[in-house]
Amino acid sequence: MLSLYVHIPFCERKCNYCAFNSFVATEEKQDDYVERLCKEIKRRKSSKPVQSIYIGGGTPSLLSDKNICKIIKTIFENYDVYEDAEFTIEANPNSLTEEKLILYKFLRVNRISLGIQTLDNKNLRKIGRLHNKEMALKKVELARKYFDNVSADLIVGLNNEDGRRLCSYAKQLLHLGIKHISCYLLEVYEDTKLYEMLEKNLYSILNDDQTIDAFNKLSNYLIDQGMSRYEISNFAFDGYEGKHNLNYWKRGEYLGFGISAHSFIDGKRLKNADTIFDYKSNIVEVENLSTKEVIEEKIMLGLRCFIGVDLNELKELGYDITQNEYFFSYLNQGVLTQKEEKIFLNPIYYHISNTIISNLI
Repeated sequence: MLSLYVHIPFCERKCNYCAFNSFVATEEKQDDYVERLCKEIKRRKSSKPVQSIYIGGGTPSLLSDKNICKIIKTIFENYDVYEDAEFTIEANPNSLTEEKLILYKFLRVNRISLGIQTLDNKNLRKIGRLHNKEMALKKVELARKYFDNVSADLIVGLNNEDGRRLCSYAKQLLHLGIKHISCYLLEVYEDTKLYEMLEKNLYSILNDDQTIDAFNKLSNYLIDQGMSRYEISNFAFDGYEGKHNLNYWKRGEYLGFGISAHSFIDGKRLKNADTIFDYKSNIVEVENLSTKEVIEEKIMLGLRCFIGVDLNELKELGYDITQNEYFFSYLNQGVLTQKEEKIFLNPIYYHISNTIISNLI
């Protein structure tokens, strides 16, 4: 089975923390990009059945009705999409309208992912978001009017947002019927406006210890409310786990369309060009994975979520992880748990997962 990802790089304004490949573009440039995007979707047509579609960005909800219809029509004309395939579109509160939600539903979208980030108006302004708390909650309520499966993003680490405040945000979102919450640790990149603001003391954020404490409190609250932490940054009620992202963590096959989009197909990883000019020239980087890289991916991705790592699969690839000097130490300390032939990372150690994983590979 196959998953499809479509990258929409357009935004009304780039957020101060954003290091993704996104930018402001005229309607004419958006039309041109969508035209080329649809040509790529057709060119890479596959006979493999599609289990999930994800339109991300950027801000997909910024696209005109004409362009979103064109993209989705092209997908369904060229791919065998399961009737019950998960179909997600990302949206920002300020560009999401009732008319768009009605159109998305008509086009077989069945999951909305909203970029809320925070419910503090001061922080929303500081990080460059174009909505406020009132608009965010209103759009969550509106999305829930048409879609059962609505997800919200929250950033952990913003100024003065300790665990208590984050839990209050989550409480408001859950009250409106949110089924899935993605909680991302704030990362500061040098080429962003946020980095410049911090350097000039125009803004402050939580330190590492405060951020981890806030995340842990938020995590405990969400679990107490009945959600499962099925991946390091993702929480969901039973049955609402993101199938698209789970396919990534299972090392399932997927095709990515648009600039900077990644694919994993037939054992190869592909990456599209980062610029519009190179994308127009169909420039694609191709990486053939070595056995060592496959082993490392299986360990890294499996321990990030509830899927775990199959010891027998690693042995078939020539790696007996039980011979690793850290393995039994981690088991004895409760860092890892083992159920039959699979190992899992204890969620209380998720915040140091990179160190643990690097020691095991």
